[in-house]
Amino acid sequence: MLPETMTCIEISRPGPPEVLLPAVRPRPAPAAGEVLIKVAAAGINRPDVLQRQGAYPAPPGASDLPGLEVAGTVMAAADGVLSPRIGDEVCALVAGGGYAEYVTADARLCLPCPFDYDMVRAAALPETFFTVWHNVFERGRLQAGESFLVHGGASGIGTTAIQLARAFGATVFATAAGPAKCKACRDLGAERAIDYTSEDFVEVVKSLTGGRGVDVILDMVGGDYIPRNVKALNADGRLVSIAFLRGATVELNLMPVMLKRLTLTGSTLRPQSNERKAEMAHGLHEKVWPLLSEGRIRPVIHTTFPLAQAAEAHRLMESNTHIGKIVLTV
Repeated sequence: MLPETMTCIEISRPGPPEVLLPAVRPRPAPAAGEVLIKVAAAGINRPDVLQRQGAYPAPPGASDLPGLEVAGTVMAAADGVLSPRIGDEVCALVAGGGYAEYVTADARLCLPCPFDYDMVRAAALPETFFTVWHNVFERGRLQAGESFLVHGGASGIGTTAIQLARAFGATVFATAAGPAKCKACRDLGAERAIDYTSEDFVEVVKSLTGGRGVDVILDMVGGDYIPRNVKALNADGRLVSIAFLRGATVELNLMPVMLKRLTLTGSTLRPQSNERKAEMAHGLHEKVWPLLSEGRIRPVIHTTFPLAQAAEAHRLMESNTHIGKIVLTV
């Protein structure tokens, strides 16, 4: 018998981490095409922090609770949903509501937990793997034999991007702050980790590529990094932006974009249609999930917190001292 209510974490008002407060709400019920998941673990991501601050509202129709990825057990399904089945252990991409004991998810955005994965590791997969797959391989069109630079290489996105790009045959470079984070990037497969606190990534990648530059850059920094990224790209290179921690407004000379035939693109994951996300899920299941089950790539887990300590987890994320993912256990 499913309970009528559930414990969750609400954003009581826009503000610092302490505005994340435990609450009790009615348990959601799956709508058409959805399943109900009993959450065992939920990943924390930078968009959760932005939502808490009031800068990234939930899209229309989505839960106002934070949390974009979960792992757990399917407890109920809407009529006509054949997969996943009740009792299946899955990880899922959701548009909100992950910081809770129960959440509903589009059945097409549920993926089986990879072989021998516990719920914590499975919960660390959806948001970062969907984001990297779509932006690096679909939008950025990274191919085997090309070179790839990811900024923030020790983040959840960065640790995922390094491993996937390496697994698919690219030469990988990453930026990170300090020796420990740079070592983590190298251990995951980066050919060279660039300490941005003491090195100029433009000069380093130019020297590493014989002056050509890299083919694809995944950037979450923005601001003054954007013109520097343009300088660091090879002819026909692609710059993919997924966040703007240093700001989204910048003065940019577009002449190098024309002369080098560059592509500047980017995306946010949350507002995209479930149909488009389902296409990403299919690609991940076919191309990436076997690598996870074989142990060739893995999510990097920094630490876990109980659901009630979501505020502490956000403080850690904002400190930028972590390497990899932070996960809530429910």
